[in-house]
Amino acid sequence: MSGEMLERQKILLLSVADNVAVAIVPIKKGDVLEIDGKKIGAMDDIDFGHKIALREIKKDDNVIKYGEIIGVAKEKIPAGSHVHVHNVKSLRADRHE
Repeated sequence: MSGEMLERQKILLLSVADNVAVAIVPIKKGDVLEIDGKKIGAMDDIDFGHKIALREIKKDDNVIKYGEIIGVAKEKIPAGSHVHVHNVKSLRADRHE
């Protein structure tokens, strides 16, 4: 092993079908992340456990996590953006509606 320090993985891809990954450490806006040889620049601060778009998700497109559709984009979500309740309509029943 060389003397290089390996950067700790910051995101986790749960299924190859996913268009989002999960932050396994807090991510800062501007961080450059790499997954499957592809680099993604974080567009937002993203908390541990929250999702990041791996590629652009168009308005009304499905958001896919675990290889399953978990919601629909309320607006265009650029690659590297935080994916959460502010820009995704969940397919689960919302107790507040």
